[in-house]
Amino acid sequence: MEKQKNAVGRRKEAVTRVWLSRGTGKITVNDKDYKEYFSLVYLQNQVELPLKATQSLDKFDVKINAAGGGMKGQAEAAKLGIGRALLEVSADYRPALKAVGVLKRDPRSVERKKFGHKKARRSYQFSKR
Repeated sequence: MEKQKNAVGRRKEAVTRVWLSRGTGKITVNDKDYKEYFSLVYLQNQVELPLKATQSLDKFDVKINAAGGGMKGQAEAAKLGIGRALLEVSADYRPALKAVGVLKRDPRSVERKKFGHKKARRSYQFSKR
């Protein structure tokens, strides 16, 4: 790998831009360490998942710019972005990444609110009087 590879990950309203370069395994999100940025352990595991699946946790440095959405959406968007960047590094990673389900974009998002309703599906309480 001559220079850094980049990719985009999306989930819900969150968008992450990921840069992957040879290094020692340092992961930064918005110029903070990922363990500081994602304080919950299961979100940290989401970010590490593609690197663990390919046994390359200590081979690459990852720089992530995350915007929009919430913490969970950003963590899952980062997971997709890292997976896509690893594919650009080597196509040999594809079976391992596909097995853990990293290469699929999760299409679920918030349903829009309808008029005449309190929320997307929740209606106002009906009263006979």
